[in-house]
Amino acid sequence: MSSIGKIALFIDGANLYATSKALGFDIDYRRLLGEFQGRGTLLRAFYYTTLIEDQEYSSIRPLIDWLDYNGLTVVTKFTKEFVDATTGRRKVKGSMDVDLAVSAMELAEHVDEIVLFSGDGDFRSLVESLQRRGVRVTVVSTLSTQPPMIADDLRRQADVFMDLAELRQRVGRDPVERPGSREVRQPPQFLARGTIKRGDRVE
Repeated sequence: MSSIGKIALFIDGANLYATSKALGFDIDYRRLLGEFQGRGTLLRAFYYTTLIEDQEYSSIRPLIDWLDYNGLTVVTKFTKEFVDATTGRRKVKGSMDVDLAVSAMELAEHVDEIVLFSGDGDFRSLVESLQRRGVRVTVVSTLSTQPPMIADDLRRQADVFMDLAELRQRVGRDPVERPGSREVRQPPQFLARGTIKRGDRVE
């Protein structure tokens, strides 16, 4: 694929995790970044996930720390527990959809392409809005599972759909490997983390 300019990655952490697990492999985030650095100028990479409040240890914490250390902008939110008034059951509420959508809209004027790692149909209107602003949108999910992990209307709205199954050889890793202290930590080849404010000049 030819270079098309400035790119930003928006990763729906829970959705990408579920998709890669359904396909039977883990994501190697260093390789994933390298894959998209080769497609243009990788301006930003965001990773969104929820955490359980008051949980002393979360299995996702080592990954979050590694991503943050290696240059991704990690956005987290605590889930909220509540009792459903109709059923009396305890439920957990937590979604990063709005946070991701707001950041994508803020960044739209600074990039040529946004790559969205999610199959959530709720993002269809975000994709449409970004396209109206002249941004090309690539959606990464899969049709290779039963049922597919991507909502049909999101797939149809995207300028490009990439099936994660086809990227497996380039962004997958052996499940026994985990990001950790023994990995060589190399500085990322894109701009330092930070929030781009209206009026900021991005080269």
